[in-house]
Amino acid sequence: MLNFARCNGSQTVGRRYFSLLRDKNYIGGEWVAASSGKTFQVTNPVNDKVIGIAQDSTPEDAEKAIKVASGSFKMWADLPAKEKGIKLKSLLKLVNTHSDDLAKLITAECGKPLAEAKAEVMYSAGYLEWYAEEAKRIYGEVLAPPNNTRELVVLKEPIGVVGFITPWNFPLAMLVRKAAAALAAGCVCVARPAEDTPFSALALAALVEKAGFPAGTFNVVTSSRSQAGPIGQALCASPQVAGISFTGSTAVGKILYQQCANTVKRLGLELGGNASYIIFPTADLSRAVQGVMGSKFRNAGQACVATNRVLVHESVFDKFSSMLATAVKTQLVSGDGFDPAVNQGPLINEQQFQKVDGIVKDAVSKGARVVSGGGIHPTLKGRFYQPTVLSNITEDMKIYNEEIFGPICPLYKFYSEDEAVTIANSTRRGLANYFYSNDYAQVWRVAKRLESGMVGVNEGLISAAEAPFGGVKESGFGREGSRHGVDDYVHTKYVCFGGLQN
Repeated sequence: MLNFARCNGSQTVGRRYFSLLRDKNYIGGEWVAASSGKTFQVTNPVNDKVIGIAQDSTPEDAEKAIKVASGSFKMWADLPAKEKGIKLKSLLKLVNTHSDDLAKLITAECGKPLAEAKAEVMYSAGYLEWYAEEAKRIYGEVLAPPNNTRELVVLKEPIGVVGFITPWNFPLAMLVRKAAAALAAGCVCVARPAEDTPFSALALAALVEKAGFPAGTFNVVTSSRSQAGPIGQALCASPQVAGISFTGSTAVGKILYQQCANTVKRLGLELGGNASYIIFPTADLSRAVQGVMGSKFRNAGQACVATNRVLVHESVFDKFSSMLATAVKTQLVSGDGFDPAVNQGPLINEQQFQKVDGIVKDAVSKGARVVSGGGIHPTLKGRFYQPTVLSNITEDMKIYNEEIFGPICPLYKFYSEDEAVTIANSTRRGLANYFYSNDYAQVWRVAKRLESGMVGVNEGLISAAEAPFGGVKESGFGREGSRHGVDDYVHTKYVCFGGLQN
């Protein structure tokens, strides 16, 4: 049983000490309460025990943060790129120093195993390192003029205040991935983290403060679910906000897209996926199984790039199915993420738990065969769902088209390359796809034909700070990571110098 107690402004969870837990908004370099005077409880999804309280903010608080950020923009934008990089390196050092505490906080609020939480912290640090260096490399251009009387120059300038709306499944990494690029470009930030996991964002704010970032450059406003929509709308409607970056569901992304139209904002959307994972006859099946295990069951399947559909060639279908079922049964252990033996945590909340259970029940009722698992965990209380493998999937099942966001792995049989690619592309989502093949002519062919922003070839985990992350179709637009990650945060300005003829 978890026991929470106040201790000099910090919190203890049994023997787990959270030195970075904060219960106030961070606005203009100060820790402040919501104007409503209201708070909400944040609970551990393992057992619904209260971790702490967070501020239940309103659009008024968001507008205050926007105003403060707007006032700090010119000062931060005018700071030399090298100085911005130094600040980001200071933050990187603090994230590395406090990596254990950050990881424990992530595990407490979103339930993922501690090893995965530590990996998330290191992943976040990778983006801070990348953009600390990239700040100096946001280059302009000198163009060849049409005549000798002119010189043509292209400048890259920060767009201004950027609003971030971030999800609960990677509560630190999704914010760092956005903020590191924006700050490197010279923008200032107002973040609204998910109501399930606000403390990771506030912990980052505490480190931003310690790193000595100027007041107002980075702000965090938390709220309960009831205020999520109004705060999002306030960010979208404000003429002082130059851009919005959102990671979350396609449905919410479409709403934000509409709300940003009146002010014609810069918009970056990283939305839901429906990733296929194709196993061709030449694939190394052992590697392919382990690739599925990482891609499908990391964070209990609660990832936008998680494998959603496993397409297996009929010649290796039975063998692959058996190998995967064995791996699921023997390698996956569900429970409290603080237990070092556990690698499968709970689903984040009751809504997600009921959705996953409903998808499986719908599939089974329409003829799907349970290869492994198949239901609510038989011995663990709470929102634990058995890692499940299903076969005999048909098009009339919800699982065929919906993003699962849970530890459910549906298997589909295919007979030709064209059929597999057609199935993979038969969705309005286009975030990531994966396939395994040792036929390198096929590798190039299929990689080019798949309609997604990212493709993993003989690899199930593809995200890295050095690479552009993002989708096509209804999975959104814009890219995070790599040198392209700053594109959403800069204007391209053309300057023409005339009258230069001697």
